[in-house]
Amino acid sequence: MSDAFDFDREINREGTHSVKYDGRQAMFGKADVIPAWVADMDFAAPPAVTHALIERAQHPIYGYTVFPDSLYDALIDWLQRRHGWAVQRDWIVMCPGVVPSINAAVMALTQPGDAIIIQPPVYFPFFSAATQTGRKLIQNPLRLDNSRYTIDFDHLEQCARQAKFLLLCSPHNPVGRVWQPEELEQLLQLAAKHNLVIFSDEIHHDLLYPGQQHHILAARTTDQHSVITAVAPSKTFNIPGLNLSALIVPDKAIRNAINQVFNSLHVSASNPFSVTAFETAYRGGEAWLEALKIYLRDTRDAVESYLAEHLPEIKAIPAEGTYLLWLDCRAMNLTDAELKHFFIHQAGIGLNPGVQFGQEGSGFMRLNIGAPRKTVLQVLEKIRLSMRR
Repeated sequence: MSDAFDFDREINREGTHSVKYDGRQAMFGKADVIPAWVADMDFAAPPAVTHALIERAQHPIYGYTVFPDSLYDALIDWLQRRHGWAVQRDWIVMCPGVVPSINAAVMALTQPGDAIIIQPPVYFPFFSAATQTGRKLIQNPLRLDNSRYTIDFDHLEQCARQAKFLLLCSPHNPVGRVWQPEELEQLLQLAAKHNLVIFSDEIHHDLLYPGQQHHILAARTTDQHSVITAVAPSKTFNIPGLNLSALIVPDKAIRNAINQVFNSLHVSASNPFSVTAFETAYRGGEAWLEALKIYLRDTRDAVESYLAEHLPEIKAIPAEGTYLLWLDCRAMNLTDAELKHFFIHQAGIGLNPGVQFGQEGSGFMRLNIGAPRKTVLQVLEKIRLSMRR
């Protein structure tokens, strides 16, 4: 870890209207649990971002704000330098977060009754993007073989025959997979065969462990109609509360349709602070990110070692990306209701229940390791002590 960034520093977030901390009572029925659930981190944002926000706040007028060219340039430069993807300026649609973007794309490109494919266990807003808009939900569950999740392409082929839209999570939340080129190529071939549009949520694509490489789906195809890509600095630099993301949409007709949905709702993603943080993070956050990735790797490894030595009933699915660990708790032989009760009321830990990500998550829990390592190990110790009583 770089000496310039102290990820071991414990920062009190209580009283800041934090969902993760101040939302514990509503989520778990009690406030005295260690929160390791919602996907934001307990680390200070990159110093460059904090300094830029302070400087902007010192200008005492916070009026309506446009997206400057420099904002687009920062994103374009980042995607080219970090991911080798050359994005054109007019492909970019600035959006108020990835979840609203998913819903806007669904409403723009499908009709009520159309079928949308998701691949559970998966980020739960994927479900509601279909169910709350009157679309038909088709599930193509991931396969778990030898502690590794893969796509069931034979079943996906059957699903694609009756669908118009696929929601892809890449890297995958919560199972931590980083999809390989051959998997992505097979997805693109299937999409072309069945005229399927893929919405690729790549919000975690900068958070990979050493030895892993993210492959942007859209960069692997010349079919501009087939892929919409969602990116954001929110997970990468721990600024999700500022609610600014981007869609990369090469197809002009699709881009116009999505913009029309946002315009019809009079939704704007722009405010003085989100614009400042977005651009500054991509311009000045790279060294912080590299240090963060090393810290997260060491924490992931420490969790795996602790579980192997002290909690053999719980196994972490090997994470290739994200700061979220998918814990296989099936050997505890508890129902999902009993699992939830155990972690909240006996261990005093606030985790995301696996069934929140679909029935395929039954027997699993999601652990957020984006916190000082001392806190993460304290979580594990509380679990161990509770199981040994």
